[in-house]
Amino acid sequence: MSCDAFFFVFLQLFSIFAFATCGGYTGQLQVSVDCMEKASSNLSIGIDFGYPFRLHQVSFEAPMCEAMRRERVFLGDYSSSAEFFVTIAVFAFLYSLTAAIIYIFFLNKYHENSRAPLIDFVVTVVFSFLWLVSSSAWAKALSDVKVATDPDEVQLLISACKDQTNKCGSLHGPRWSGLNTSVVGTKDVEMHEKIN
Repeated sequence: MSCDAFFFVFLQLFSIFAFATCGGYTGQLQVSVDCMEKASSNLSIGIDFGYPFRLHQVSFEAPMCEAMRRERVFLGDYSSSAEFFVTIAVFAFLYSLTAAIIYIFFLNKYHENSRAPLIDFVVTVVFSFLWLVSSSAWAKALSDVKVATDPDEVQLLISACKDQTNKCGSLHGPRWSGLNTSVVGTKDVEMHEKIN
């Protein structure tokens, strides 16, 4: 197996890892609202979200602590960066799979054609640039998603929590390890592409 084929197999693994960890993510956070009048309280408000992070479509009902009224609260929208990142990862996987097949099975024909290495180089540069842009956009969006789904920040959106007589708390926040590794893994691929 040539060095180029090995690199594209390596790239396939990273692109699968990147789009699988981001595209398959689901998270949950829980907050509680303990109203002064206990009948209105909700001590376990669960909020589920996931890829593609259209948090403006994620809503939950929170007590207003006024005569059993409830309010519907929405978060933000971070889907474009996540979808762009996953799309580039899928296309990078497909391109690297095609390139690896060419390098393994058709290497003689690849070297016979004088334009093939140039085309390969241009496509690789384009994908490297798109990978850099998409992973940077995704890293920024991930940071924003973390802030938007931080239970302490979510409490600020609930009107009952603004009243000091009511007690609001965070029961648990989402787990970020999978999404954190999707950002770290893409930075490793970018460094490898820049070295080569």
